[in-house]
Amino acid sequence: MTRSPQSLIRAALAALSLAAPAASAQTTPAPAAKATPAEAKQFAEKLNADLKQLWTRQATAEWIKSTYITDDTERNAASVNEEVMAYVNNAIKDSRRFDGLKLDADTARMLHLLRVSQTLPAPANPKQRAELAATAAKLEGLYGKGKYCGKDGKGKCRDLEELSDVMAESRNADELLDAWTGWHAISRPMRPLYTQLVDLSNAGAKDIGFNDLGTLWRSSYDMTPAEFETEAQRLWGQVKPMYDELHCYVRGRLAKQYGEAKVPAGKPIPAHLLGNMWAQEWNNIYPLVEPFPGQASLDVGSALVKQGYDAQKMVKLGEKFFTSLGLKPLPQTFWERSQFTKPKDRDVVCHASAWDVTYDNDLRIKMCIKPTEEDLVTIHHELGHDYYYTYYYKLPVLFQAGANDGFHEAIGDALTLSITPAYLQQAGLLNAVEKNDKNVINLQLKDALEKVAFLPFGLLVDQWRWDVFSGKVKPADYNKSWWALRTKYQGVAAPVARTEQDFDAGAKYHVPANVPYTRYFLARILQFQFHKALCEAAGHKGALNECSIYGNKAAGQRLQAMLEMGASKPWPDALAAMTGSRQMDATPMLEYFAPLRRWLQEQNKGQKCGW
Repeated sequence: MTRSPQSLIRAALAALSLAAPAASAQTTPAPAAKATPAEAKQFAEKLNADLKQLWTRQATAEWIKSTYITDDTERNAASVNEEVMAYVNNAIKDSRRFDGLKLDADTARMLHLLRVSQTLPAPANPKQRAELAATAAKLEGLYGKGKYCGKDGKGKCRDLEELSDVMAESRNADELLDAWTGWHAISRPMRPLYTQLVDLSNAGAKDIGFNDLGTLWRSSYDMTPAEFETEAQRLWGQVKPMYDELHCYVRGRLAKQYGEAKVPAGKPIPAHLLGNMWAQEWNNIYPLVEPFPGQASLDVGSALVKQGYDAQKMVKLGEKFFTSLGLKPLPQTFWERSQFTKPKDRDVVCHASAWDVTYDNDLRIKMCIKPTEEDLVTIHHELGHDYYYTYYYKLPVLFQAGANDGFHEAIGDALTLSITPAYLQQAGLLNAVEKNDKNVINLQLKDALEKVAFLPFGLLVDQWRWDVFSGKVKPADYNKSWWALRTKYQGVAAPVARTEQDFDAGAKYHVPANVPYTRYFLARILQFQFHKALCEAAGHKGALNECSIYGNKAAGQRLQAMLEMGASKPWPDALAAMTGSRQMDATPMLEYFAPLRRWLQEQNKGQKCGW
């Protein structure tokens, strides 16, 4: 997950009042004379200086809240977030006096990025602003503290980590259902709070010139909101046939495991049977759907355990991949300040995230690492964020972001595509894997269960929220509309009857934490575009799925050139620097999985596909 905006207030902002939405220390009344481009440039320079300190203070409060959940840390973070929201709200309003001026490219981009910088914009009304900050903190706190203590509340209390282990490892349908329903119960108290969040954040969005919060989110992609919706659906149209083929095959195998009564042909798959709490990635059920059992072992997790890999050693392995490309090592402070494992003495948010707390190369990751292949891949993903941070941290703070938010998510993921059997052998985590068609299909299916299976979920989370924010979906229909989209896009259904007492969207971290989600859908597609471009830079010949750029300095130079741009240019410019193309395209993803698709199409002959 990309970090939330974060900050430390400079002395000039100390007087910023939380009790009033009046002009902050930075925002002065517009002069009577017409504003000039020179004033806009000065405004942007001061804005960057102020925001760096504000966001640092915010990041510090958020880090403490996430790694030490208490009422005090939640209240502290809410107070700082309220302060930041007030400042940015006023800065955006003040910046409007430069509308229509012919500005230099950097200033114009900074003012645009300011407008779309807040995923949770503050209402001008101070009472509403305080309520929004408190509501947002409560929602994330409810998620972080969520536990299931059995149907009667008297059993052993289990948190998400423990319940997720059940989802990943159990093959007992009743145990899976118990874990699924238990976790989804923790989000019921969020429902009224989320309704408040929608109303208050929409008020904030309107105060800075957007119809609603969803419109604001879609405005951050260097195209109109309507154009971006069309672009997301175009990309989905490219990959949907591949997803449908995977869905049909997996459903048939699950029917053999659990019986056709539980998994009927031509129907959505029950959500609790796919190995993941949200059925968003299916790699944990690989043993149930493995095409060719008995082939070379792809069990990296067992090797990590056997070889005594602890959390720090796993992170060191991830760092080594980046440094093999000629990129610089992580700073010593990264190793001193990160949270690698779950503390035993307090509640923390285990959801993996990457940080630059001071926007000055104060790199960290926050995880509760276990010696699993999934966590090893996640480490590479989070380090991808940190390497983006470390190559753009000297830019003005408004440019310290990905070219678009999908870029930030795609960097680490692109490098995980180079975690091929050959690389894992080099790392000593796999024995020699004979190159044959059966091994290729096994490995590709394992990858597809994570990367292809995720695509519709990556799209629908924000499709749901955009409809909620716009008012198309009313609070009375939150759950109904959530499951309608999950069925439409994923072909997945709730395993038990759901009502509007439930709030199943809230059982997914990014909803109560208010983190936009389309970035993950874009990242799944962009990572294959990036991978193909890096493989071409490395001089790879042959199938795209066999390429590893590990150790290739030319590929590292191509990557670094894009990382250094940050958000200083529109994303098509950054994409062109990496790939030569100015359009996002799923064709490299289809090319990568071409061997698997041919095999799936053969397997699905005669099956009742679709839902």
